Amino acid sequence: MIEGAELNEREQKDRKRASIISLFIGLALMLVKFWAHNMTNSQAILSDAMESIVNVVAAGLALFVVHYASKPLDKDHPYGHGKVEYFSSAFEGGLITFAAVLIILEAIKKYFSGAVLTELSTGLLLVTAAGVVNLLLGLYLLRSGQKSGSVALRASGKHVITDFWSSVIIIGGLILVLFTGWFWLDAVLAFGVGCFLAYEGVKLVRESISGLMDEEDVALLQDLAKIFEKMDFRGIIQIHHVRVIRSGWYHHIDAHVVLPEFWDVNTVHSVMNKFENGVIKNYKYGGEMNFHVDPCRRVYCQSCDLVNCPIREDRFVQKIPVTVEHLRSQHEPLE
Repeated sequence: MIEGAELNEREQKDRKRASIISLFIGLALMLVKFWAHNMTNSQAILSDAMESIVNVVAAGLALFVVHYASKPLDKDHPYGHGKVEYFSSAFEGGLITFAAVLIILEAIKKYFSGAVLTELSTGLLLVTAAGVVNLLLGLYLLRSGQKSGSVALRASGKHVITDFWSSVIIIGGLILVLFTGWFWLDAVLAFGVGCFLAYEGVKLVRESISGLMDEEDVALLQDLAKIFEKMDFRGIIQIHHVRVIRSGWYHHIDAHVVLPEFWDVNTVHSVMNKFENGVIKNYKYGGEMNFHVDPCRRVYCQSCDLVNCPIREDRFVQKIPVTVEHLRSQHEPLE
């Protein structure tokens, strides 16, 4: 078993800095949007402001989660503390969905009761400025989350980007209201934003459940297939039955590997130790690997490139290509 390096001090600081920036900018944007709503009496802007409340709560939660998830492995948490990030992401998705339901209900109420909007021009300027800042913040959080492997930061980034697009819809609609005087359109916009947020919230919960349940991630298997293909180790004949347990930034990888049956324990240990080190070095997440060794049983001679094999019964033709299908299979290709 080979373990990858834990989050270094710089990565931990980057995560915490991103969380703090998200919290304070989110709080400022929330106040700006409520100010714009108070000025315009716009239900659409109120829906945007309510979404900002979720942003602030999520950012505060992410700050705690990022700190907790960065703790090193211990005897009580042998796979690390990263799973807590999925709980954070699921909670954030639930908050988005709950806010969306409130927005939809309030929009329906305002549509039938009617409302007059005031000072739309100034309100639009405030919401537009807030939207631009949201876009920049979302891109920053996504980049930070991708770089450090933080599920919580990526979830927050996706959420903020979603908030930006809802702001774009609101701005476009309110410009139309400004020039046409169709005040009823304000409630329709709020209803549309609520439906959009409900969809995004449910999707975020779904993705979080996927991480908690360790649902197979084909993209990760594709990455591993490329790494395995690039690692040129004579005697490593074939790899299959690969499983990845994701714990935030830390991944535990199990796999079966076919090796020459005449290799002794020392040779197997030496070769696999070097191979595993190379894989972890090229893998974009931290983690550890465990390999179950299967003997070749002299049926892989045409696929084994080991020179001077004393038990070879056929000449070498070509290695078995590393594919996602082979990695997913629970059985050897020649079994």
